[in-house]
Amino acid sequence: MYISQDLRKKNIAEYLLYMWQVEDTIRAFDCSLRRIRDEWVARFDYTDEQKEEELDWFGNLIRMMNQEGCREKGHLQINKVTMQMLIELHNNLLQSSKFPFYSAEYYKVLPFIVELRNRGANKDENEIETCFNSLYGVMLLRLQHKDISPDTAHAIKEITTFIGMLSDYYHKDKAEGLDF
Repeated sequence: MYISQDLRKKNIAEYLLYMWQVEDTIRAFDCSLRRIRDEWVARFDYTDEQKEEELDWFGNLIRMMNQEGCREKGHLQINKVTMQMLIELHNNLLQSSKFPFYSAEYYKVLPFIVELRNRGANKDENEIETCFNSLYGVMLLRLQHKDISPDTAHAIKEITTFIGMLSDYYHKDKAEGLDF
């Protein structure tokens, strides 16, 4: 919970990837708050108050996953809304002539997005979702200590830069508003 709060304030892209990981963690424990308490939260050096807050947070997420039908797959509505805000910001940045560096970075990453879609990524999802799905997929591969090809590493580096730029604009827009 504390990590998600910090990330949401500092880096919306990392926040979203973290929340996807939390969804998968909940699924790994069969959406069982008891298992999360005994097998996950117990591993951390939390005070009793922190443990209770963490368990309340996980409990709320489990309830939402059950209500929203995403116990097996998919994302919580709160995460979908965050993604939609990023997609809308992306579209506004591209349509404005006031953000040439963002547009240049987008066109630099576009061939990688096309390649990902040619290799099986969902062609119906938005380009920003394709970027996030590729970042999340590589993150999972790294957690499993699996090799990543040099071409994939290069693509992920470029996508990370692009999504980082989008995240920076998101926070700037929230803090002071962007003039499109």
